[in-house]
Amino acid sequence: MFFPANRPRRLRKNENFRRMVRETRLSVDDLVFPLFVTAGKNVKKPISAMPGNYQMSVDHIVKEVKMTKDLGIPAILLFGLPAKKDERGSGAYARDGIIQRTVSEIKEKVPDILVITDLCLCEYTSHGHCGMIKKSEVDNDTTLDVLAETAVSQARAGADMVAPSAMMDGQVQAVREALDEEGFEEVPIMAYSAKYASCFYGPFREAAESAPQFGDRKAYQMDPPNSDEAMREIGLDVEEGADIIMVKPALAYLDVIRRAREEFDLPLAAYNVSGEFSMIKAAAKLGWIDGERAMMEVLTSIKRAGADIILTYFAREAAKAMRR
Repeated sequence: MFFPANRPRRLRKNENFRRMVRETRLSVDDLVFPLFVTAGKNVKKPISAMPGNYQMSVDHIVKEVKMTKDLGIPAILLFGLPAKKDERGSGAYARDGIIQRTVSEIKEKVPDILVITDLCLCEYTSHGHCGMIKKSEVDNDTTLDVLAETAVSQARAGADMVAPSAMMDGQVQAVREALDEEGFEEVPIMAYSAKYASCFYGPFREAAESAPQFGDRKAYQMDPPNSDEAMREIGLDVEEGADIIMVKPALAYLDVIRRAREEFDLPLAAYNVSGEFSMIKAAAKLGWIDGERAMMEVLTSIKRAGADIILTYFAREAAKAMRR
């Protein structure tokens, strides 16, 4: 049938019709809220490039986690800023490291929220790269040992899930084997499987104080034009034991999210990264867009593309919006 018998607008004419036939439904259950924990006490330092986000000491983080849980958000993702950095990134796996202490405190004070720990070294190394340096390059295989040691340390502190993000070849296998050997077989891995060398991480560099001191990360993060390679990367992580796979960033890679959804049957996460967040915040501040509508439209697009889990700095704002 064609017009005038076929009139799609019939089912758009009011909100009740639109709700009834809506194809994609965003839920608070889909969200993970990233947080940045730093050394010290009573620290809550604004991140200028990410309005509404802060570097916070453990005491403030616990309060933020409690508020996050009260909004119904099921999980947080922790990034740590150590008091000191060194070539090896030893603060990442120290028994009393910033993440280890924070995880223990959260699990004691807010036990019924999932604590996911980002598993990388860039915040902890004096050179700002995600691995060990040999001859001015990131050495893949020695980095695996440090990532594995860090994963065990985070699990021992009480992390519910670890999320290796260094983009080293074989990182998922190394982490899985290390966790299993230490009795943490039940700790799942959310793998940053297709993580692109993106300009959209810019504000995060301020938040995590993790900008590389020389060169860039293009030799280990993925080349943005590549989609087939992303499927190979994801496939390798699946074979190595990933429980959840991830595409990062989200907005410029919705096509990659869709391909991953069609080709793999594991839970799929997408990271709505700092630059994507900050662009909306900046445009809304200038009055160019409706910030809340843009937020919800973007998050819905990520869900529509196929993501089951959305890591986003909008998590708490979106949860509040969905309550209204």
